[in-house]
Amino acid sequence: MAKSKILSALLLYPISKVYGWGVAVRNAMFNRGMLTQHTFDIPVIVVGNISMGGSGKTPHTEYIVDALASQFHIGVLSRGYKRRTRGFVMASPDSTPDAIGDEPYQIYTKFCNRGVRVAVCEDRVKGINMMRKLDPAINLIVLDDAFQHRYVKPTLAVVLMEYSRPAYADKLLPYGRLREPVTALDRADIVVVTKCPASMTPMEARIIRTNLNLMPYQRLLFSGFRYMPLVPLFPEEFPGGHGAQLSHLTRADSILAVTGVANPRPMIKYLRTYKAKVRIKRYSDHHHFSHSDMESILSKFTSMSGHTKILVTTEKDAVRLRHNPCFPAELRRCSYYLPVTVSFDEFNTETLAGDIMQMLPGKTAAYANQANS
Repeated sequence: MAKSKILSALLLYPISKVYGWGVAVRNAMFNRGMLTQHTFDIPVIVVGNISMGGSGKTPHTEYIVDALASQFHIGVLSRGYKRRTRGFVMASPDSTPDAIGDEPYQIYTKFCNRGVRVAVCEDRVKGINMMRKLDPAINLIVLDDAFQHRYVKPTLAVVLMEYSRPAYADKLLPYGRLREPVTALDRADIVVVTKCPASMTPMEARIIRTNLNLMPYQRLLFSGFRYMPLVPLFPEEFPGGHGAQLSHLTRADSILAVTGVANPRPMIKYLRTYKAKVRIKRYSDHHHFSHSDMESILSKFTSMSGHTKILVTTEKDAVRLRHNPCFPAELRRCSYYLPVTVSFDEFNTETLAGDIMQMLPGKTAAYANQANS
């Protein structure tokens, strides 16, 4: 193992240095105006990170949208990672996860009845302009996972960092998981340390604050995941509204956790706080479940012992599994997803929504002046 790590370091560290040089040159070109950043006369909030996947961007984006939807007509724009279309697509009742991506589809189904518009486009500048052309009433844009997309200059940048994987203890790709060096956090207005355990102490928070060494104008917040009750993957199978509850399961019962997300560990850890035995079927992030995948999942589920057996997946995976024509009929009545929300109350005296609303007016006025000049 030690030799493997040394060999990996020898191979990947030089590549990481070259990658870092390329990132530095690109950022310098934006900073010096050699590459153009576009500003808009409405506020644009970017939610992103400086590391690869798993920091909780979608739940935090949903938190922002939920908090601001009553005060703004919001447009959410995403790249639509791993969708099977290209170019600009505005979400509609006919949209599918394949057409716009699983995360945008999840956001759309949650907030379309509140007037929130959702679209996907690789080119965020074009995407914003197209959204506003199709719906001129939009007066706030939320960009999901666009901190590195510097062609759009955000009014407010919210950058997430996972508690268990602090950026200051990581390395640049491919030696580590960082997309950009830690100094990129200087562009953030608000840094949120995500997935904090409920047991986090004030001393731990102080250590993180010291290591990040943010500027005086930047806000630092801590958030945790709060898991909600299980929701049937196919609610039509439960016309009476009844289904399994984790707290009712015993040691004689079993759970098959099926995940296709970057970091399933928090969900697995949560499931293991209950009595039932937990088995795991893990796939890569944004995985498209094939027919053979479904057969493998069914085989694993069938082989498990247990008085009561259920399949539990993430909310993001539920979007793809529910629309999968190969999903086994035998599993429909025992399959659930575990919704998650973010919580700030137990870690801070402020909340992300409160900080955004406090910082947004002044920044909006300044950026509107830039856009009109």
